Amino acid sequence: MEVFKILYTVLGGLGVFFYGMKSMSEALQSVAGDMIKGIIHTLTKNRVSALLVGIVVTMLVQSSSVTTVMVVGFVNAGLMSLAQAIGIVFGANIGTTITGWIISIKIGKYGLLFIGLGIFPMLFGKRNNIRQIGRILFGIGMIFFGLELMSGAFKPLRTMPEFKAAVGYFSQPNYFSYFACVFVGCLLTVIIQSSSAMLGITMALATSGAIQFPTAAALVLGENIGTTITALLASVGANIEAKRTARAHAIFNMLGVLTIFVIFPFYVDFIDWLVPGDPTFKNPSGEFSKIAVHIATSHTVFNVSAALFFLPFVKTLASLVTRITPDKEEKEQRHLVMFGDPSTIVPAVALSQAREETYRLKDIVDRTFDLTEKVLKGNMSKEETNEAIAKIRHYEDSCDNIQKEITVFVLKLLERPLSTRESAEAHSLTHIADELESISDYLTNIANYSKRMPLEVLLDEEAGADFFSLFRSVNAYFNDVTKAFINSSEIDMQDCLNRSENLRKKANKIRGRHVERVGEGRYEPMTALTYSDLIVALRKIRSHTQSIATDHFAAFTAE
Repeated sequence: MEVFKILYTVLGGLGVFFYGMKSMSEALQSVAGDMIKGIIHTLTKNRVSALLVGIVVTMLVQSSSVTTVMVVGFVNAGLMSLAQAIGIVFGANIGTTITGWIISIKIGKYGLLFIGLGIFPMLFGKRNNIRQIGRILFGIGMIFFGLELMSGAFKPLRTMPEFKAAVGYFSQPNYFSYFACVFVGCLLTVIIQSSSAMLGITMALATSGAIQFPTAAALVLGENIGTTITALLASVGANIEAKRTARAHAIFNMLGVLTIFVIFPFYVDFIDWLVPGDPTFKNPSGEFSKIAVHIATSHTVFNVSAALFFLPFVKTLASLVTRITPDKEEKEQRHLVMFGDPSTIVPAVALSQAREETYRLKDIVDRTFDLTEKVLKGNMSKEETNEAIAKIRHYEDSCDNIQKEITVFVLKLLERPLSTRESAEAHSLTHIADELESISDYLTNIANYSKRMPLEVLLDEEAGADFFSLFRSVNAYFNDVTKAFINSSEIDMQDCLNRSENLRKKANKIRGRHVERVGEGRYEPMTALTYSDLIVALRKIRSHTQSIATDHFAAFTAE
């Protein structure tokens, strides 16, 4: 019965801890999202700055796994080089040590206090930032409270003969026991999928006296290897550079652990010397109150020393993973360069990636505009015209695929708690992607109309001058609207509406003039149908461009 009570208390405490970590991480991401996006956008190729970016971002999101998965996504999208990514991963390993210090400070003592401080602004705060700050405090309180529950559950283990016998093997002062601890720490981290949770469990066990400091230090080394599985899983299905980034993370951590493992007894003695207080000190309540700081210090010393030692060899590590992960001869075609599950990415950064992909979609539409105009001018040979139309259809297929994937990506992101501004931007991006895809459809239709009749017959003299005047006006309107979207600048909505209305009237007049020309016998009656379809397609493109302006304006003015 005692074992069952320990088990459900530990599981309950672990659940509370996980919920606290999730709440705190999501709230931090919401509050610091724009800062994170700005930090990554100003990233330079300098390996030291990449290291600092990794530290800062991981401190802000409180998860090295989130940072490394994010980095894998950037590499997969071609927004970051392998060497830059490795530098950020080094920094992420340092940044994650902050979590260890948070959970080492008086475990459990302030749990309920933080919950009480955080719950009221979280539930009743009128502004999003106030609610998120309350959620951060509430998350910290849940972390402390969960650790307190686990620590209390582990206390009876000290007197259980069966547990003492099992742990006795791992507590022996020899390399076999050290290796066993490293292996167990790695395995449990892979299962739990959170090095922070395993670190919390390790501290709870040590604080209750169930394990000693050398055992805890060895478990922490194993946890550093186990945490790399998250990035490795995230790289499945990604491009070759993303796979290399994930493997570089794993190799770096394994080499660091191997180096410390060789000198492990001296490493433990060094931590004991570095940290004031005896890890075996027991306070009046029966807790080993000094050992948590020793564990947090060992975690920090390992990650900082490993990162600084390997930093000069970033390019060497990049070359190594390039050799062991060679390019495949046949590369799969990818329509979307964004990567991964949006639930693992900071919302602001996920939106940034979706926006970058929408820019790519707009670029394809630009190329479709240019190629469609060349087809309509009729200056190419029949073979060249057919090739151009085939390319326009290919562009249209690409736009379809990208639009669908952007929509799926952003809709999954909308399942997460977002700020009002982030939610508005997410909805705006799905709408704009849909409008861009529709414009691509109409441009393809315009190009296909050339199959109905010779364009030199339809678009000559006045009819051609009218049509190309409208075509270029619509294209200019599209360019001006999308320029504001790309630059994230304010748009004059009233001017956009006026221009749209003027283009609609111009389209109707041009179509009416061609009907008059047909009535005068200057064109065959069948030309009126095709010419009308061309004008209507341009009018639809004008309408979809106006919708892009409206969606951008709504997101830009959201508070």
